[in-house]
Amino acid sequence: MKYVDVKEVFAEIPDEITLAINISGCPIRCKGCHSQYLWEDVGQELTAEVLMDLLSRHLGVSCVCLMGGDQAPEEVNRLLRHVKAHSKVRTAWYSGRKEKAEEVQLRNLDYLKLGPWMEECGPLTNRNTNQRLYRVQHNGTDEHPLTDLTPRFWKSIT
Repeated sequence: MKYVDVKEVFAEIPDEITLAINISGCPIRCKGCHSQYLWEDVGQELTAEVLMDLLSRHLGVSCVCLMGGDQAPEEVNRLLRHVKAHSKVRTAWYSGRKEKAEEVQLRNLDYLKLGPWMEECGPLTNRNTNQRLYRVQHNGTDEHPLTDLTPRFWKSIT
């Protein structure tokens, strides 16, 4: 699995300073995608060592978010498990899938965004969006209920 670029962002995950890592090789290829350059298998290999180095160079981030990786969910799971084991940074995965990949275990996630881009539905800021951002609840058991955070992206109408 390869990554193309990284950015510190404030809007992807509510209340987090997030290191967003764009993963290439996207198999979903949504119609109207704003990041078609990520369809190709380009960039640098994202290993656990590279990921931890990126985190060490972006002090102050509270969350790391893999933006893609749908072609290798077992690798997404492995990398996020490594972050959980070796840092206090929260983890997130933005997936274009309609449902969580079976290989990705919720215990390795703090946030999960699901849903392909559908232009007619709009982004998370649109009340008609098909995409959803969930907070994974860690309650000390093997169950990890999901809380839908999507409404936090909607501006109130006054």
